[in-house]
Amino acid sequence: MREYSIPALAEIPPAASLADIVFTRASQDPHAVVIRKHRGEGRWDDLTAGQFRDEVTALAKGLVAAGITPGDRVAVMSRTRYEWTLIDYAIWTVGGVTVPVYETSSADQVEWILSDSGARAAFAETSKHAGIIAEVRERAPAVEHVWLIDGSGEENEENLSGLTSAAADTAAISDEDLQERRAARKAADLATIIYTSGTTGRPKGCEITHANLLSDVRNAVEGALLDVFDISGSSTLLFMPLAHVFARIIQVGCLESGAILGHWADVGTVAQALPTFKPTFLLAVPRVFEKVYNTAQQQVADSKAKSRIFQASVEAAIAWSQANPADGSGGAAPGRGLRMRHALFDRLVYTKLRAGVGGQVKYAVSGGAPLGERLGHFFRGAGITILEGYGLTETSAAATVNRPNRNKIGTVGQPLPGVAVKIADDGEILFRGPNVFPGYWHNDTASSEALNQEGWLLTGDLGRLDDEGFLRVTGRKKEIIVTAGGKNVAPAVLEDRLRAHPLISQCLVVGDGRPYIACLVTLDPEALEFWKKQHDKPAGATPADLASDTDLTAEIQAAVDDANKAVSRAESIRRFRILGTDFTEENGYLTPSLKVRRNVVVADFADDIEAIYKQPQSA
Repeated sequence: MREYSIPALAEIPPAASLADIVFTRASQDPHAVVIRKHRGEGRWDDLTAGQFRDEVTALAKGLVAAGITPGDRVAVMSRTRYEWTLIDYAIWTVGGVTVPVYETSSADQVEWILSDSGARAAFAETSKHAGIIAEVRERAPAVEHVWLIDGSGEENEENLSGLTSAAADTAAISDEDLQERRAARKAADLATIIYTSGTTGRPKGCEITHANLLSDVRNAVEGALLDVFDISGSSTLLFMPLAHVFARIIQVGCLESGAILGHWADVGTVAQALPTFKPTFLLAVPRVFEKVYNTAQQQVADSKAKSRIFQASVEAAIAWSQANPADGSGGAAPGRGLRMRHALFDRLVYTKLRAGVGGQVKYAVSGGAPLGERLGHFFRGAGITILEGYGLTETSAAATVNRPNRNKIGTVGQPLPGVAVKIADDGEILFRGPNVFPGYWHNDTASSEALNQEGWLLTGDLGRLDDEGFLRVTGRKKEIIVTAGGKNVAPAVLEDRLRAHPLISQCLVVGDGRPYIACLVTLDPEALEFWKKQHDKPAGATPADLASDTDLTAEIQAAVDDANKAVSRAESIRRFRILGTDFTEENGYLTPSLKVRRNVVVADFADDIEAIYKQPQSA
């Protein structure tokens, strides 16, 4: 099948705006909890719909007093935290346009986003972020204000609390004034400009309207993910960057659906927060789920008996999931032996795994990269169903997603209601629907390249549809490698399977114009420490020290052999090289959305690539 669509369940009225829900919920049920704010030492304070409306109103009046007018762009440079959501809805209330900036952005990136968007003001989380903005402010002349989120006001003239109190002191801006501003904004108006992190070139600003986000959320909540969002007491702890559209759509989804929202700034320490917040669903990229699995495995590594129990529990969970498919295909019911093993491991292993994420999580939504079927089956068998989805900033986040009752593990699901997906003759994935953005900010050329005359978005990704409309993503169109023998190879197929190995952090398949396919591999620091203890390697040994270690290379070779099962002999990885450093956002080899900057890696590790191909090739 080349095209598949599902009728829309929610149509967005022309007068709708994202800010409406704040005031609607406060009017209908002012005492309902909408957000929980972290207060330290495992304490979370409830914030009601009425209180949130009041805080949004106070900040919105401050923005009006500062001169922000409808259509003005306001940047936010911050980690994920409550104030991010507060600022977002205050900007929308006054008719403004939010421009997210990753808190890890360099001065050059900040300069480009502020100048290209023409932002009139910016919120900075810390004095460090404010300093970066100050450094480039002369080259972003439209910026009139920089408000500090963290700051007492004694050392900083402009800050968040000062902005709200100044408006309260004047009392010149009424609730009716805000209502008029909010009512003046329409569904077709811009809500945010999100700059794609991009693996090459300058980021492009994706114009996302109120209708784009509302359509995406309401069709997901009312249809595809009803059992995730619309259940009594549903909640999630948001720890992915709110500068990214993936987290942003969950923020909007919680406010729209009534699910309680919490915030956590550091994905590295989120394990500390989950047991006290106790979310019912999670949003994460596959790497987070891999870490959860690896941590559970490492916790029993000091005992061979416990390690064997864990491995047996993994196989039982996978078998249980495979015997209980949720894709409508039926399947053989688990036999008595499997039922008994599953019940035993639920008491010994799965309960502890679920307790580690708060004990209440039933579903998780995964995106950004393929999860892998083995991991998907394991978590489902252990009691946490991971629903993989797929989308781009240009599709306002989700375009396809698996459903709780229609979950085909290994795919990214069916299109959302109202969305059509098509596979072009060359295999490219195309989308059309109300969630598709209108174009790139100040970049007509890029817009015309992304959107064809029929309104289809050309994603640049390759994939295929099965006869039920489930989509599989198979690679990137621009990343196709052509070997010296003329063989076209999609590196994503190999890279995704390799990254599923606990020891492998990142990898990059190479071979363009070369006689065969090879790969650069980086090691996961935490998994490497665990592996060194298991294999009696020196505690201080670095990845560079172990790059030629026979035990380690055998381990990576096994992962390569497994990845090669997915491709033909001509497409398989013949050689690999372990690098002494990982690919991270901090060293510039990953984008903020954790995609490898392929051109940067190839340039910086050119000598390592050459070394691979200088070796004599065995038969």
